[in-house]
Amino acid sequence: MPKQRLPKNPQPKEWLAKDHSLQYIADYKPFNFVDGEGVRCSIYVSGCLFNCPGCYNKAAQNFHYGQPYTQELEDQIITDLSQSYVQGLTLLGGEPFLNTQVCLKLVRRIRQEFGDDKDIWSWTGYTWEELMKESADKKELLQNLDILVDGRFLLAKKDLTLQFRGSSNQRIIDVQKSLAENDVVIWDKLVH
Repeated sequence: MPKQRLPKNPQPKEWLAKDHSLQYIADYKPFNFVDGEGVRCSIYVSGCLFNCPGCYNKAAQNFHYGQPYTQELEDQIITDLSQSYVQGLTLLGGEPFLNTQVCLKLVRRIRQEFGDDKDIWSWTGYTWEELMKESADKKELLQNLDILVDGRFLLAKKDLTLQFRGSSNQRIIDVQKSLAENDVVIWDKLVH
């Protein structure tokens, strides 16, 4: 049986946004229901180095894919988020933690304009434990999140019945409770 190819595993601080990100956006999807709880605005950043076999968004692994992030897009996201029925923002990719220039600019503005009234979710190939050893920009992004879906997508653990995850190794983490307890706290609305 051939050996299954696995995602790449970086050393702490090996991959830095400043060295890789071109600040491109693969896509922006306002008012969707699939990228987390409630009605969400989802921004898909470009570029990922994990190269998970079976990635559902392979095109977005390219840091050149899509369009440059603009002030106009940011303003549109803020306008869309201001709708009362929108629960929050979701960061996806690509890899948000390799695009901290874009993601931090946006989440700082959301926190400034909405406080904690809008929640912020993110998917990442990094695990929580890896992020704890990462660069200051990655840690700042993490500290501004409410929910983190962590871990690389693993084809051998693929399970399409999982809530908001593609493979069973991935976790849905309550970021603020985890930071307060200095340990991973799983989201209390997890179905399975």
